[in-house]
Amino acid sequence: MSEASVNESHRSQWLASRVDPVFQLLPADETLWPEKIGALFPKPQGEPVFDPEEVSLAVKKLQTCPEVATGYPALDLAIKTGLVFIDFTFQGLHPKYGRRQYAEERHDGFPPTIIAAVDALSAWGLTEKAVALFRYWLAHFVNQDGTINYYGPSLSEYGQLLHLASRLVKRAGTIRWWSESLPYLRRLVAYLLSLRSLAEKEDGLLTGGPEADECQNTGKYFHNNAWVSRGLESWFHTCCQAGTECEEKVLRVARALREDTLKAIEATWPEEPEDWWLPPRVEKVDRPRSLTGTRMASYTNYRYWPELLSSQILPRPLAERLVNARLSAGGQFCGLTRFSDHLDDWPLADYLTGLWWLGRQADFRLSLFGHIYYHQAAGHLTAYEQVSFPPGKEVAPYCLPCQLVAARAGRFLVKGREK
Repeated sequence: MSEASVNESHRSQWLASRVDPVFQLLPADETLWPEKIGALFPKPQGEPVFDPEEVSLAVKKLQTCPEVATGYPALDLAIKTGLVFIDFTFQGLHPKYGRRQYAEERHDGFPPTIIAAVDALSAWGLTEKAVALFRYWLAHFVNQDGTINYYGPSLSEYGQLLHLASRLVKRAGTIRWWSESLPYLRRLVAYLLSLRSLAEKEDGLLTGGPEADECQNTGKYFHNNAWVSRGLESWFHTCCQAGTECEEKVLRVARALREDTLKAIEATWPEEPEDWWLPPRVEKVDRPRSLTGTRMASYTNYRYWPELLSSQILPRPLAERLVNARLSAGGQFCGLTRFSDHLDDWPLADYLTGLWWLGRQADFRLSLFGHIYYHQAAGHLTAYEQVSFPPGKEVAPYCLPCQLVAARAGRFLVKGREK
């Protein structure tokens, strides 16, 4: 499809569509999808955030274990580019979310930045760097009372950090970081346990902000509680495996919170064939016409549902229902996440993790390759936080978590690699 053919008529049709129209353009043979997807639309254009020659040189020097060899050259390059962008983006060990306004100090403690960077590095055997970054972040961004030194952390991020520590132990061992990081990680655990203690006086669900932009809209969000449950359980098992004191109370709280969360979801989303809308929280939310019909619906589609899915606490029928709801209610275009009238993919790694867990290979391929072709700029592969709909123009500046989607999801395609 030429650039000229992506006209206002197409855009109007796509904006109104509740299903991803790209499915209709793809061949039955899914192995042909990566190449076909890359030829559908004009690639995004924009200025590189870093010198392309310096990036290319860093990519050539990069050594990973396992080797970046997914069988798809375009994906391999996107993975390697993302990995080297970490050094270009961080200031030594100090995190940065992105560039321009995203390089402001107020964004430095954003937990998804360190989560994405450490996960990506450790997935490809770059554990020394991963350990150094994680240890620095914990020492500088975990407060004495266990809260995160950031203006709007979500409770899900606390759980993800504990799960990340578990993953790092599996990938890197405990040498050079575990004992030094334990005090900070234990503060996170203690903070979450204190919140649960308060919540037990009601329905057991923790109350908190759902994400930075919406931190004032506190409530009992399902993705928050799901990830706190997952993170606490991961923490308990990792402590036991690492020979560190593991408290049975942590496991009891994790499992009880999972049960309370699932009970609340089932009560909020009864089994009705036509009911695609799972509100993101217990408190009343107006029902949208589609997943881009309201601000709450857009945030639910691009972050709250994907994080709920990636927590893997949902029984398979509920998880499948969630994915089908996204696909039938205007949640994506060419596998990319729709947000209002543009595309916003920086949390896509969570959705891809959920798709892989469910074995939904077709959906996984469409979202992964849609991302590398249409959320990253042609030539230099800079990943902007937001791009226009249809793809083609930068809407919000470069950000690192978006750049690392390919590196985090691409590891699933390497045989024998711990997932």
